[in-house]
Amino acid sequence: MHLMRLCYCLGTLLPAVSSFHMASPSATRRVSRQLKRTQLQSTSLPPSGGGESNSSPISLIVKSEESDRQNDLMLGEDSGMFNWSNEKWGALGESGWLTFFAAVATILTAVAVLWIYPPTGYGDDFVSFLENDVAHGNPHLVTLAFGIIFPIVHSGLASLRPLGEKIVGARTWRVIFAFPSLCLAYSWIVYFISHAHEGFQFYDISQIGWVHGLAWIINFTSFLFLYPSVYNLKEVAAVEKPKIHLWETDIIRITRHPQYVGQVMWSGAHLAMVGTSFTALTMALLVGHHYFACWNGDRRLEAEHGESFLKIKERTSVIPFQAIIEGRQQLPKDYYKELLRAPFVLIAVGSIGAYFAHPYMQAGAALAKNTGLVPGGILDGIFLEFN
Repeated sequence: MHLMRLCYCLGTLLPAVSSFHMASPSATRRVSRQLKRTQLQSTSLPPSGGGESNSSPISLIVKSEESDRQNDLMLGEDSGMFNWSNEKWGALGESGWLTFFAAVATILTAVAVLWIYPPTGYGDDFVSFLENDVAHGNPHLVTLAFGIIFPIVHSGLASLRPLGEKIVGARTWRVIFAFPSLCLAYSWIVYFISHAHEGFQFYDISQIGWVHGLAWIINFTSFLFLYPSVYNLKEVAAVEKPKIHLWETDIIRITRHPQYVGQVMWSGAHLAMVGTSFTALTMALLVGHHYFACWNGDRRLEAEHGESFLKIKERTSVIPFQAIIEGRQQLPKDYYKELLRAPFVLIAVGSIGAYFAHPYMQAGAALAKNTGLVPGGILDGIFLEFN
């Protein structure tokens, strides 16, 4: 924008300057007036990144525009920036979408074969171990075990990231981190769906229309908080080198830990619909894990970004809107530009899709529960061959 403004000024001034020395006094006065008009026009041009935009919502989604960041520290990244023209399919092995879908298909196939599908996977063996050997049939103890094991694995591997990346590299460590997290998350979700209505029933208001509507709105909004850091899907799939990003814009202005806020909203909405002791315990465990992640996330960001993170931390808050109310954070006048971005649209579409997929989730959970334990898995045969 500064370059465009400079070119505009030069383009207006050069014709006048080129004839200045040969001009008459009247011509000189005309040039003088032209110079003044040019100065006024140049000063009235919109400031860089903060001017009025005639862009439509669709064009903003296809190609993100920067908001007015004149009050920002400019130490963190502008999150969610997207330009459709820069996206390429690329060849397999390059950092394009073809490689992304191949990588996602590979990791999901591995999860399905090694964990989900009972004849070859070990997910059913793991759940059976928790149910029979640990909890002795008590579903509350099973979800409690999940609530302990999952944070240890997920947050533990995240905390070991600096060391792991030095040993195996950032991309390989992302796979090592993602695989067990996906397996445990799948099993916990399936177990929750299968047992959500078990235990003591505190209340049942799920049939009240406005309660269901309010819970849906809260649940939908929660996903806009839950997944704001998943902007670069290629990093998630390790197609591009994963980084510990320091965000400074969009949801981060409202809350520094949007995943925690989103989890509280999601858990509250589900607990309102299913008022059982099992659901209450599961939601408490999820919220507790994300509360710990606030501290652990700050610690990791400080270790990675040092003073830059501490300065952004002073201008943000965990409690939504607290920093804004206290005057430590100021929303740009064109703040909508930071929200009308492709990743948020993708999250919104996925959230609506997940809502309509609930019957299929319930059917799948019932199938997994009714199938029960199929002893062993694909690796057993391999080990037997070696033995």
